Amino acid sequence: MRNRRIALFLTVSAVAPLAPVLAPATAAAAENPLRPYLQQKPSWHRCGTELPASLQCATIKVPLDYAKPGAKKLDLAISRMKTSTKRERRGVLLLNPGGPGGPGVDMPLYLADELPKAVKNKYDLVGFDPRGIGQSSPVGCGLTADERNWERPYKAETFTKDVKWARIVAEKCDKKQGDKLRHFTTRNTAWDMDVIRAVLGEKKISYLGYSYGTYLGAVYTQIFPKRSDRFVLDSAVDPARVWRGMIQVWAEGAEPAFTRWTEWTAARHSTYKLGRTPEAVRKTFYGLVAQADRKPIDLDGTLLTGDDIRGGFRGLFFGTRDAAEAVAEVKKAAAGAPQSTDRELRTPEPVPPSFGRTVPEDNGDAGFWAVVCADTRAWPRDPEQYRKDAIRDKARYPLYGDFASHIKPCAFWKKTGSEPATRIDNKVGALILQNEWDSQTPLTSGQGLRRAMKGSKMVTVAGGVGHGIYGNKSCADKTATTYLTTGKLPAKDVTCKAAPAADERRTPDRLPLPTPPGVPAMAGRF
Repeated sequence: MRNRRIALFLTVSAVAPLAPVLAPATAAAAENPLRPYLQQKPSWHRCGTELPASLQCATIKVPLDYAKPGAKKLDLAISRMKTSTKRERRGVLLLNPGGPGGPGVDMPLYLADELPKAVKNKYDLVGFDPRGIGQSSPVGCGLTADERNWERPYKAETFTKDVKWARIVAEKCDKKQGDKLRHFTTRNTAWDMDVIRAVLGEKKISYLGYSYGTYLGAVYTQIFPKRSDRFVLDSAVDPARVWRGMIQVWAEGAEPAFTRWTEWTAARHSTYKLGRTPEAVRKTFYGLVAQADRKPIDLDGTLLTGDDIRGGFRGLFFGTRDAAEAVAEVKKAAAGAPQSTDRELRTPEPVPPSFGRTVPEDNGDAGFWAVVCADTRAWPRDPEQYRKDAIRDKARYPLYGDFASHIKPCAFWKKTGSEPATRIDNKVGALILQNEWDSQTPLTSGQGLRRAMKGSKMVTVAGGVGHGIYGNKSCADKTATTYLTTGKLPAKDVTCKAAPAADERRTPDRLPLPTPPGVPAMAGRF
C-alpha cells in the first residue's frame, strides 16, 4: 500500500514524574483515582458492515490530564481481532503504525494478513487511534493546504516568509486547542495504553510498534517495566534525538544512500545513461536540480523545481533501481522528450507529515505538531538559530540538510505547552528490528534505541531497504516470530542478509506505514 503522506514517522517523546500522582492498577480502589477508567467495560461492535465481523471496535474514556483524572475526558477508539485458539492464547498484542499522527484502529485488519499464524494463535490483535487522532477526540488547527506543507528548503529570500508560516501554525493550533494541546504527548499516550491493558483485563501487554511506535513502546517500558511483556520495536527512533534530531537524521542518512546509488547507477550506465562514474552520476543529478531551479521541469504535467527534486528524491535513493529509473525519466523530461498528454497539468501538492484517515482534514498534521512540539523542550526558540543550522546543514548534506534544519512551528510553541523529553534507560527485554537502508529511521537511529534499552537485542537486515520490516517477509521475521511465540530473545545482536537484489527497490508497502512522499508525478510508479 503506497502512501504519499509522510509521517515522521519517526519519532519520540517524554516521561515526567506523574507516577506519584497515580497509584498502580493493583492499589486499593480508594487510593486509585484511575479506577473508573481501569474498570470500564467496552461495548464491542462490528467496526463496519464493509469490514470483517471479526474486527470489533469500541470507544473508552481516558483523562485529558492524568494529574487531574477527575476533570476533562477524551474518547479513545480501540479495536481487536480475537485469536480463535483459546488454548494457545497468551494475551494481547497492542499495535501502533507510527506517526505521530497515524491512526491505528485498522492495524489488526492489515496485520491479520501479514503476521504468521503462530503469532495470531497467541494473541488478540489490538489497535487504537492515539489520543487526538482519527476517532480518538481528534485535534485540528484549521490549517490551509499551504500551511500543512512543512517541507520548506532554506532560501535567504523566503526566510522571513517561512518564519511567519511557522508562527502562524503554532498560533492557529493554540487558538483552536488552547490548554488541551499540551496533553497530546507520547507520555500520555503511553498511559492510555495502560488503561487499554486494564480494560482488556490483562496483567501485561505485548506490543508491535513501527517507526514512531518504537518510541511510544520504549516510553511505555520506561513507565511500566513490569507490565511490559514481549515488545517488538520495528524501524526504530533514537530517543536521544527527539524530535528535531530525528528530522535532521533524514538528511544525514540520505547522503550515504545517495553515494551508494551513484555507484550502483554508474555500473549500469548502458541502461540508464546517467554517467559512467559515480561522480558523473552525481553531476547529472545536480545538473538537473540546477536546471529545474532556473526553469521548472515539466514531468508528465507536474512542474518540478530543483527543491522538489531534492526533497522528493531523498527517500527514493534508498532503493537504487527505483531511483535510477526515476532520475532517467526526469532527465528525459528536462531534455524536452515528449510527455504523455492524458494527465492534467498540475503542480506538486504539499505533503503533510502524516498519513491515513484524518478528521478534521488537518488532523494528522495537528496531531503531529502537538506531539513533536509538546514532547520536548529542546526546540530552539530563536529563528536565527534555524537559519544558521539550515545554511550549515545544506553544505554538509546537500540533498536535504536545509529542509531538515529549517524552522518549524515548535519554535513558537508556548513554553508552558511542552515537557522535558523522556530519558529512556532501562533493562526491559525487547526486540529491535532495523533495515540497513531505511529512509525514515536510518540505521544509526535504531542503534541509538538499542543503546538506550540495555535489555533489548537488535536484528539488523544487511542490505535491507524500506521502512517497516515485520510483515514484509524479511529475514528478520523468523527471529521476531520466535520471540513473540516463545519469549526467547537472541543471545546477542543478530545481522541477517536481505534477499538478493532487495536493495534495488524499496520494500513493497504491504503495511500502512509512513513512507517518503517522493516526486508527485511519479506516485504509484515506483
